Amino acid sequence: MSRIRSGDTKPELIVRSLLHRMGFRFRLRRKDLPGKPDLVLPKYKTVVFVHGCFWHRHEGCSQASVPKSNCEFWERKFRKNVERDERNRLRLGEAGWKVVVLWECEIQRDPVGVVERLAAELTDQSAFKYDMAPTRLEVLRAAEDQLQYRLGRRGGKAKR
Repeated sequence: MSRIRSGDTKPELIVRSLLHRMGFRFRLRRKDLPGKPDLVLPKYKTVVFVHGCFWHRHEGCSQASVPKSNCEFWERKFRKNVERDERNRLRLGEAGWKVVVLWECEIQRDPVGVVERLAAELTDQSAFKYDMAPTRLEVLRAAEDQLQYRLGRRGGKAKR
């Protein structure tokens, strides 16, 4: 498990790239906040967690399977992860932060749609509206090459 990344995962990099292209600015993994959120948007008092379906147990997702060996260990580990996530969400909410959880499978399926939904949530909660917010097509055009490369869909095998 020491080789498992806690940050800079493919889904997280995609979300960061698209959010930045849409004009949102953020901080990464602020250690002073519970759970060290992946993205912190202080202007909007919002934190974003980009959760992997396997580790954080995305309900109903095929990627959230339990390994066949050492089942008790894995079930205990997953239960603790879910409890810790919930505890962090509650603590952040009590501190006045809005918490958004994005799932790995959602980002892989429709990255632009996920980021658009996040952008809509951010701009709706703020008095400031983005007059220059790009449309879905503009975001797709601007980020298409980078997304295809990162998702491994561009000619040949994906780089790891």
